[in-house]
Amino acid sequence: MTLHYGLDDLPFLDIEALLPLILPIVIISLILIALALADLYKNRQFRDHKGMWVLIIVFGNTIGPVLYFVFGRKEGKRI
Repeated sequence: MTLHYGLDDLPFLDIEALLPLILPIVIISLILIALALADLYKNRQFRDHKGMWVLIIVFGNTIGPVLYFVFGRKEGKRI
């Protein structure tokens, strides 16, 4: 048994039915990105590799901010 889905099937895809499943994930991801970038900006004088962390946070989608909060907040020394 094989299932074949192609570009011809896209008009039949019901986006409105999938929206309640996708929307919370998108909102949580955007909130995580905003919180991680705000924390990085607030503590920028204590962080090393700021450019690298911005790229990881923004392009890492949901896992990027999580990596920052787990590993990035420990880097740098607070005086």
